[in-house]
Amino acid sequence: FFHFYAGICSALKLTVPSHTIHGIEGQPLLLTVDYNFNATASEIQIIWLFEKSQSNPKYLLGSVNERVVPDLEYQHKFTLIPPNASLRINPLHLSDEGNYIVKVNVRGNGTIAASQKIQVAVDVPVTKPSVHTEPSSGVVEYIGNITLKCTVNRGTRVAYQWIKNGKRLHAGPNYTFS
Repeated sequence: FFHFYAGICSALKLTVPSHTIHGIEGQPLLLTVDYNFNATASEIQIIWLFEKSQSNPKYLLGSVNERVVPDLEYQHKFTLIPPNASLRINPLHLSDEGNYIVKVNVRGNGTIAASQKIQVAVDVPVTKPSVHTEPSSGVVEYIGNITLKCTVNRGTRVAYQWIKNGKRLHAGPNYTFS
């Protein structure tokens, strides 16, 4: 009996993206999941959970034989169209960053189960930068220094780069960066 059961166990294959998925704040994001099994199924259950670090996983939605059972709190945000196990998040918020857990249970001659975790990072688009000069009146040639300050209101993973006449500026006797 044990060998037969072990054979069934390996029969359910669940495929998810192997790297962190980056989504854009305010946009939809699809978490693609494929599953296949070589057993006869009388019942297929799909469950999606969400976990932030240091907190218990939350039930988002699930399905049994293509009938979707949403969590009422999240029903307008998450979509599952069985038998496909992929999850659609719309719209994506910063608070949606974390791990999404998908679990598939197949009941036939015994029950087989598999679960996988997908890590999601949410990117906020960088707003148009603004540049301020100090002193605002500018400086007289050869006398004094001028400070250019570049800022953005919103954005994740922001990198700044100064360019003069199409060429990147590097620190030196004339330029300091902070």
